[in-house]
Amino acid sequence: MDKMKYLSRINLFHDVDLVELQQMESIVPIAITKKGTLITTPHNNQNRLFFIKQGKVRMYSILSNGKELTMDVLGTGHLFGEISLFSSGFHPLYAEAIEDSIICSIDKNQFELIILEKPYIALKLINILSSRLKEMEELMEQMAYGTVRSKLLFLLHRLSEKFGVPLSDNASSEWIQIGVKVTHQELAKMIGSIRETVTEVLNHFISEGIINRTDSRGYFTVHRQRVKEALEDSI
Repeated sequence: MDKMKYLSRINLFHDVDLVELQQMESIVPIAITKKGTLITTPHNNQNRLFFIKQGKVRMYSILSNGKELTMDVLGTGHLFGEISLFSSGFHPLYAEAIEDSIICSIDKNQFELIILEKPYIALKLINILSSRLKEMEELMEQMAYGTVRSKLLFLLHRLSEKFGVPLSDNASSEWIQIGVKVTHQELAKMIGSIRETVTEVLNHFISEGIINRTDSRGYFTVHRQRVKEALEDSI
């Protein structure tokens, strides 16, 4: 497995030259992680920073009623574990691979040495953290006060922005495919709802021409403008 190829894809290391990547290669373990694997839990703080070389990871917490609430879905090039890495205390976030993924990680002490030698990496990490916190604040506000309809619209819009793939070469095409396979049950878990309610709302979205789906375990397709307008109307 070409670890340097994967390292160079990580957002944090885009500006690192080949020699520096070669130096990092030996201290960054890399592993193939199967779908459904829990990578981190609140009770197993590994003091490591994780990088997604390939695949997707769901970050979630468990509410007081026992339901799961997705805080973020991360794809290739993203990192996680950065909050617990640089602060002490209890961090109630789980990280789960939602498809077969390639994950590598680095120990806290080793990463601290890297950012001492390469301060620009620390600045990039601050920017990534700021962006992540802003997204989480928006999500928490939506999940706290939104209806199931608005929560689903918000989630589909967010996923289409992060993982959307055009259905045709026509740049003006508004239909995009979300590159994440999710069932109705998985969507329900992501917004802290139940499958039956989510299925009912999704059927309304289909009739409104907001989304489409060919089968129950396939990919969603989303009309970018319609989902955006529907989300704005629901706020």
